[in-house]
Amino acid sequence: MSPDSFLSDTRERLESALETSLPAADREPRRLHKAMRHAVLGGGKRLRPALVLATSQCCGGSTDTAMPAAVAVELIHAYSLVHDDLPAMDNDELRRGRPTCHIAFDEATAILAGDALQTLAFEGLGTTQAAPGQVLEMMRVLAEASGHQGMAGGQALDLDATGGHPSIEALETMHRRKTGALIEASLVLGALAAGASETSIGALRQFGRAIGLAFQVQDDILDVEGSAEKTGKPQGSDSNQNKATYTSLLGIEGARQRLESLSESANEALEGVTGNTELLRALARFIVQRDH
Repeated sequence: MSPDSFLSDTRERLESALETSLPAADREPRRLHKAMRHAVLGGGKRLRPALVLATSQCCGGSTDTAMPAAVAVELIHAYSLVHDDLPAMDNDELRRGRPTCHIAFDEATAILAGDALQTLAFEGLGTTQAAPGQVLEMMRVLAEASGHQGMAGGQALDLDATGGHPSIEALETMHRRKTGALIEASLVLGALAAGASETSIGALRQFGRAIGLAFQVQDDILDVEGSAEKTGKPQGSDSNQNKATYTSLLGIEGARQRLESLSESANEALEGVTGNTELLRALARFIVQRDH
């Protein structure tokens, strides 16, 4: 199955599951619930939850068992975008081609919406139909990827580096946390939901680390070469904020070479996974070749 077909086939089920997980817009507090729905149901590639489901499929698991983890990952991703867009962070006004949450509502409501989405993710993950030990490990994996060792820590490093001249090693450390940690967690959560072996989980971690960085490298390339119509955010938004990127440190050609190297590392990692990895390989190609 091609990545486009898989993403299309799973999108309807994901959208339905996300819709069900969110509080109704007419339920009090209405403004908060509307903001949560605005943040989650506004489109997007749904790549992270798709990786959860694809990994579960690869490891012999079922979509139904993996769906709570897929929803939880997307809720965490949505919360992080709401907070990253805030004036105190990246101060973005456009996300996925629409006004960001704090623009559509207000800053205080956006902060609360992000907080509520984060806790809702763990509430839903607790409904996973798996052994209690597996569910507990899934919660630990998602918490680690979201907190000071993952996204929150990566965002802090990003803020510290703004306007500076970090080394490529420091840039990669920041992006392994800020972007890569949740992508890596998506692979591990899918594997845990399917009851995969420790060997396969270890290989999938390596795969996730490679494609997590590859995703960011391609993002930096698109920030220079992409269009706002396709990416859903203004072209050059990172450079306009004087942020260090792969393209600013390595140049466009250097960034492309790093992307190719990460792609090779991802494919090599999958050699250690028991199961049919063709779909994961196809999704990795999608990540490095996407135009939005």
